[in-house]
Amino acid sequence: MTDAQQIHPLTALRFFAAFWVVLFHYWPALTTAGAPLFVAKGYLGVELFFVLSGFILCHVYRTQVETGGFNYGGFLWARLARIYPLHLATLIGMGLLAGAAGAAGFAVDPNILSWEALPANLLLVQAWGFAPVAGWNHPSWSISAEWFAYLTFPLFAWAALALKARPLVAVGLAAVFMAGLYAGFEALAGHPLTLATISWGALRIVPCFALGCALHSLWRERAGGGQGQAWLGAGVSGVVAVIAAAFGLSDTIIVLATAGLIFYLARLAQNGAQALNAPILIYLGEISYSIYMICVPWKIVFVNGATSLLKLDGDQLPLALWLVMLVGVVPLAAVSYHLIEKPARERMKLWAGLWKGRAPKAAGA
Repeated sequence: MTDAQQIHPLTALRFFAAFWVVLFHYWPALTTAGAPLFVAKGYLGVELFFVLSGFILCHVYRTQVETGGFNYGGFLWARLARIYPLHLATLIGMGLLAGAAGAAGFAVDPNILSWEALPANLLLVQAWGFAPVAGWNHPSWSISAEWFAYLTFPLFAWAALALKARPLVAVGLAAVFMAGLYAGFEALAGHPLTLATISWGALRIVPCFALGCALHSLWRERAGGGQGQAWLGAGVSGVVAVIAAAFGLSDTIIVLATAGLIFYLARLAQNGAQALNAPILIYLGEISYSIYMICVPWKIVFVNGATSLLKLDGDQLPLALWLVMLVGVVPLAAVSYHLIEKPARERMKLWAGLWKGRAPKAAGA
């Protein structure tokens, strides 16, 4: 996105979503006791990412779909440039780590180096039911789900356009669809859809992405209310989301509350408020994808290294060491962002520009 298109509070919100997921993954390394319910609901940080993705992609591309200027191939290449280089880097990194650990005599989960799951991971379809096990860098299942949403994005955009004159209806239908799908899936599968990863992970993004697209329609078509109303809405939505998570309430309630937070933060930006506009928060949001993608590899390295060097009993760390691991993921993500994610994305975009520049010559040859 260009600077004019960015909604800075939503960029910052990505960091909080990523860190919620990190807490969910890291808590078992602190204690064997159950995590606080807010932390235990940290898997819903992925849902927050999914709703954000639908909202932001409609913000950037819906007008192009509406006016007939949407370039599907260019869109997919831009999305691939956003997610694939770091996905490939972490996949290779996990393979090298597991291989080195095995050579050094450490026990390695055989699923990490699952060669049967490798093709699906390389093709980003591991969350579509094509991977037999959750191998390699497991958090990448959600990137596979995102890829599914990218491929089908025109369908979501057209649905939003069909109801653009009635955005409240669109949001209502999306919310009902989410609640119905969650209830139906759990009744049939015996577990919540919000816990699906390798199996049914691609389905998990659908209601969230649809809700994000519908919320964008409401935000765009109904530009009512001032900053006061937006601050109140953001505050109520955020408090409801935190309380609902802290008391272990329904995932549907929590996801809908976080969706409300997205909407009202975007409304604040629309009204010129400076919510979550601090440069450090925007920067943390920009590196949130790296935080998410390296959090599990970093945890594996840190926990195994600490327990081996300090001769700890079990996989639990002292609080001080656990905090080092938790905080350490941020600077490591910054390194990953600047050395891998950002330059690779820019290089892929440069390739696209070069191909476009050559296209007329090739056509005229």
